[in-house]
Amino acid sequence: MRNAGLGSWPARRAAMSPGHTALIFEERRTTYAELHERISRLAAALHGAGVRRGDRVAYLGPNHPSFVETMFATWTLGAIFVPLNFRLTQPEIAYQLEHSGAVALIHASPVGAFVRTTVALSDFDRFLAAAPEVFDESVTHDDVACILYTSGTTGHPKGAMLTHGNLIWNCCNLLVCVDVASDEVTLVSAPLFHVAALNQCLLPTFLKGATSVIMPAWDVDGCFDAIARHRITWMFGVSAMFAGLSQSPRWPSADLTSVRCLMTGGASVPEALIRTYQERGLAFCQGYGMTETSPGATFLEARESRDHLGSAGLPVFFTDVRCVRPDLTPTDSDPASAAVGEPGEVQVRGPNVTPGYWNDPEATAAAFTGDGWFRSGDLAVVDSAGHYRIVDRTKDMYISGGENVYPAEVEAAIFEHPSVAEAAVVGVPDEKWGEVGRAFVVTVPGAALEPADIPAFLTGRLAKYKIPVYVDILDDLPRTASNKVRKGPLRDLPLPRSGSVRQKSAPQGAGGS
Repeated sequence: MRNAGLGSWPARRAAMSPGHTALIFEERRTTYAELHERISRLAAALHGAGVRRGDRVAYLGPNHPSFVETMFATWTLGAIFVPLNFRLTQPEIAYQLEHSGAVALIHASPVGAFVRTTVALSDFDRFLAAAPEVFDESVTHDDVACILYTSGTTGHPKGAMLTHGNLIWNCCNLLVCVDVASDEVTLVSAPLFHVAALNQCLLPTFLKGATSVIMPAWDVDGCFDAIARHRITWMFGVSAMFAGLSQSPRWPSADLTSVRCLMTGGASVPEALIRTYQERGLAFCQGYGMTETSPGATFLEARESRDHLGSAGLPVFFTDVRCVRPDLTPTDSDPASAAVGEPGEVQVRGPNVTPGYWNDPEATAAAFTGDGWFRSGDLAVVDSAGHYRIVDRTKDMYISGGENVYPAEVEAAIFEHPSVAEAAVVGVPDEKWGEVGRAFVVTVPGAALEPADIPAFLTGRLAKYKIPVYVDILDDLPRTASNKVRKGPLRDLPLPRSGSVRQKSAPQGAGGS
């Protein structure tokens, strides 16, 4: 078999476990044999429509088995998969289709004539009427498997290229850290166009021949229902998703005995939330990574989750991670590492790291040091045992009166308040101190909280310069499609005349990836 990439996986898995359930979606179960046949038919249909090795095939829509089928059919042909964020505006989608040069688009909703070949999901099964064909394109681990567009802080998003080798090595790293079994029932509830749901859940589960339960969109009650009905053993979520579960009236009585592992990443998780899950006897494993590292860079294994509360873990097995002082200009020599406990920039090197950005050599060059380390832009501290604790994004840190303030630390402290469901902190200009903090707080349903309660609660818990001067109480926070808080719209809100304010909600805008 010349296809050494992920396009060979459906045939291999169908041969090994043909009758085992690969996917569950709503009332439909698909075995590995059935999935392989559908993928073969779709590959034949795409080939008949002109898709060839190296072409880009895009997918636009919510979580659905057709996402998985399109992805593997694309890889079967040696083509490049481009999953798109369906929450973006039409101009944003049009840019990504044009930038990637997609020749085919499979989509769930009307999108306009963006590309030469478009297939609506309503016509998907009819498109699969083509007879299955056997393809054996020459694909190596160095060939690009997908282009994932990352949300940019300025300008257009960048298309991070991930090779077949990147994805395979990420699976290897994940399987070393998590004891994924062949009887796993994995809940895929985060968006599949996001790197974590795709590469940390779906692909490792597929590799083990286990079952993925696909939710079309995140829903707290739907999650509880799926756990009970399918006896979910493993799931990934960001902190907002896990907070929503723990704040639900169903939380105290929910049967979670089937769950073996909960995995989180994407942002620092408040320790109070981790403790809430540990009190239910659940292993809460936190990892750290980014789209460009496929995404795993560090991971906290279940057996260490109680002893290293809040840690993002150690570097994953086949990847090197270092923490360096962010104010040093990268050179060909190794920059001085940050001291134990000193915040520094996380840099990553290994077989799971992107070769760069699609059609963007300048961004690619800027993303790597002279000696080949990927610059994350994230700040961490490393303890004497080598555990990483993510402090914040470099761009999120602000300086108040000459002191560095890391919003993630302040957010975690605010979250300790019993009436707080979520918090986001940004730095805002101040004539005296240069910058001061502004906190945006969402309350637990039914809780009574005044803006002045937050500074009072933080007094004695945080140094005075870390306590936000402004507090906004909101109904919700603006989010990306992967449920991360978008701080840009919060920074853009005009400052209130007084130090505290209550208002309904922040501007949402378009979701990023």
